[in-house]
Amino acid sequence: MRFKLWRRRLTISAPRMAVRSAMPWPIRWAMAAIVLGFCAAIALWAFELGKDIAGLDTGAKEELVRLRADMAKMREERDKAQSILNTSASLITTEKAAQERLTAQIKQLEAENRALRDDLGFFEKLIPSSGAEGVAIRGLQAEVMAGGQLKWQVLVIQPVKNAPEFRGKIELSLSGTMGGKPWTMPVAGSPLQVRQYRRVEGMVDIPPTAIVKNVSAKVLDGTATKAVQTITL
Repeated sequence: MRFKLWRRRLTISAPRMAVRSAMPWPIRWAMAAIVLGFCAAIALWAFELGKDIAGLDTGAKEELVRLRADMAKMREERDKAQSILNTSASLITTEKAAQERLTAQIKQLEAENRALRDDLGFFEKLIPSSGAEGVAIRGLQAEVMAGGQLKWQVLVIQPVKNAPEFRGKIELSLSGTMGGKPWTMPVAGSPLQVRQYRRVEGMVDIPPTAIVKNVSAKVLDGTATKAVQTITL
């Protein structure tokens, strides 16, 4: 019986055996990690050594330095361009404001010029007619405005030197047609005081259907008429 058991152990039919290590698995993992880390360090050292031998690292550093210098130069040029742009924008704004002020001054001067031409034409009529004495009317003007109003102005003068002050009134009279029929409208007089000359002007409301054809102005001293002038529109 013992012989049979001994023979079974030595033959193929003998039972399988397993050899197990007595080292715990955490220690085995730690040792494997150490080995892998050591291998990685050796590989990195070999890579760096290869770069130094081939001269690649030196060229990369020089290229990096050059690129940094180019970037600094580009930033400086950008700052200069931005400064020039800001200055140009400020100059354009200033020039635009000056141009607007100049345009406004030109318009004002044109308006003053028109007013001076009107005054010149008006005061040219101050020149009295030869032999004229006492109060006279010069430069009666009238214009029908929008809104049913008539604008008028007249220059009253005394063409003699050191004339005494005249005190009276000035009256206006309008004539024309309304509804196809003759039409007249007197305008209430206003007080007038003049020593050498005086310009009088005003606005008169006229009926919507009236057509003004003639405007007459007269200077009164009490009930006596001193001067009359009539114009046709």
